[in-house]
Amino acid sequence: MPIVVNLDIMLARRKMSLTELSERVGITIANMSILKSGRAKAIRFSTLEEICRILDCQPGDILEYMDEEGYKKLFER
Repeated sequence: MPIVVNLDIMLARRKMSLTELSERVGITIANMSILKSGRAKAIRFSTLEEICRILDCQPGDILEYMDEEGYKKLFER
């Protein structure tokens, strides 16, 4: 049950860098990068809330559920 993180899409829409977002949220660039790449195993609701507040979006704009088949197709080439 993969959760896809679309943080890069929201950052592009808001013309904001990952560095700026990490500074404004108050977490390290390394941790924000882990979240953006989809390698994070968990996220605190307070962090998600702050990201949504800064990017003026909803959690569903950042996080998306994708079934295994769809997830595999996403990375096929």
